[in-house]
Amino acid sequence: MAVGRAEGYGIGVDLGGTNIRAVLGDGNGRIIARISERTEKSKGPEGISQQIIRISRTLMERFRLERVEGVGVASAGTLDPKRERIKKFANLPFDEIPIVHPVKDELKVPVLLLNDCLAAVMGEKMFGAGRSIRNLVYITISTGIGGGIYVDDHVIFGKDGNAHEIGHMTIDMEGRLLCGCGKRGHWEAYCSGDNIPKYARLLLSRKGRGEVEESLLLKLAGGDLDRLSAKMIYDAAKRGDALSLEIIDEIGRANAIGFANVINMYDPEMITVGGTVALKNVDLVINPIKKYVGEYVVNRLPEIRMTALGGDTVLYGALAMVFQDQR
Repeated sequence: MAVGRAEGYGIGVDLGGTNIRAVLGDGNGRIIARISERTEKSKGPEGISQQIIRISRTLMERFRLERVEGVGVASAGTLDPKRERIKKFANLPFDEIPIVHPVKDELKVPVLLLNDCLAAVMGEKMFGAGRSIRNLVYITISTGIGGGIYVDDHVIFGKDGNAHEIGHMTIDMEGRLLCGCGKRGHWEAYCSGDNIPKYARLLLSRKGRGEVEESLLLKLAGGDLDRLSAKMIYDAAKRGDALSLEIIDEIGRANAIGFANVINMYDPEMITVGGTVALKNVDLVINPIKKYVGEYVVNRLPEIRMTALGGDTVLYGALAMVFQDQR
């Protein structure tokens, strides 16, 4: 990977359905300023690009910068084949969001747009634990499940830049749970933050009434399992609730199947793990994966570890996009 001028500055943007976060940093991964604000949804698709422009200018003005090396935008959602606009964003009320051309035309700098998980693995590669790793995978376990992959030092894009949708691989051929994408049996339908409660209720449906009533889970849910959240399940497990620990173990097995599929397909040396669910429940997420993954893997096991970049992995990735030639 060719690294840009370290003395220059770039802007990295993490575009989410709820918030936009942006940083000003350099090619060594030094972040010198950041801004976070609610994503502007009331002004249509063009309002998103205008918000990115305004935030970028604010960061530049703070340090009296006339220009930056570029702007990297990492976004959830599906991108168009040329990676210039967001075609589908599940958490925004519109599609076809223009990004690259409006921002480039206004700021007169290079602008790159990538999926957030793909950007995150670039952050790991340039600034995190993957610096010397040729075969690297980043997996996020958060609201959804996603990933980014390097094979032999080449980042994998796919024909439309969407080759990283690992959360939509099938781990349950019976298709007991419906994924948010509308398909059945996907990894994300069982182990993402939004869907863990559904999987927990499926598992609890096989238990006796007395066992469920004695569980701390029912108390935390106020007596109504329809109100169950992923946080409640992990909190109860941390307090030693036996039924919750059993659910966590089953979630870990399902995660291990997903990890094993990734390992069998891409043969990585290292997998780093991030995302809100994993970062807030490190041992309860990682330990069951390590416990079960060997049962499903034919390749040599890689190192599996939490990201050292914490909740900023995507932001580091957006910044890395500016300073490395990933084309």
